[in-house]
Amino acid sequence: MFEDLRDLYQEVIFDHNRNPRNFRVIENASRAVEGFNPLCGDRLTLYLNIVAGVIEDVSFQGSGCAISTASVSLMTEIIKGKTESEAEALFTQFHRMTTTEGEVDLEAVGKLAVLAGVKDYPARVKCATLAWHTLDTALKNEGQTSISTE
Repeated sequence: MFEDLRDLYQEVIFDHNRNPRNFRVIENASRAVEGFNPLCGDRLTLYLNIVAGVIEDVSFQGSGCAISTASVSLMTEIIKGKTESEAEALFTQFHRMTTTEGEVDLEAVGKLAVLAGVKDYPARVKCATLAWHTLDTALKNEGQTSISTE
């Protein structure tokens, strides 16, 4: 059964890599932040339209490995319509899930659970978390327009 679940998770990752959701530029986005992972070469620009504290629209452009692309694609689907504080809470849960910081209720993170296994591959953690650190920077809205995982 565990093998079937892992195969399903891999298929979700492959699907989001081959057919990334929200892969486009939002013209006149209220926030745009570039993220770069020099270890793997992943590079993305995250676009957010935030109205009255709610993420009305989110998209990205860029290129990266399958894990990085799947992570940002899943993230854009999940945070659309969330408040900034809800998105920040998801960032915290995702970061915990993909590192060794502690246990996370996988039901609470929904589809993001497909990336829980990256914590077993330290070199891949930065690939999975790049989009989330980029989101965190955008949510803080302190004028920073780019981040790096290094």
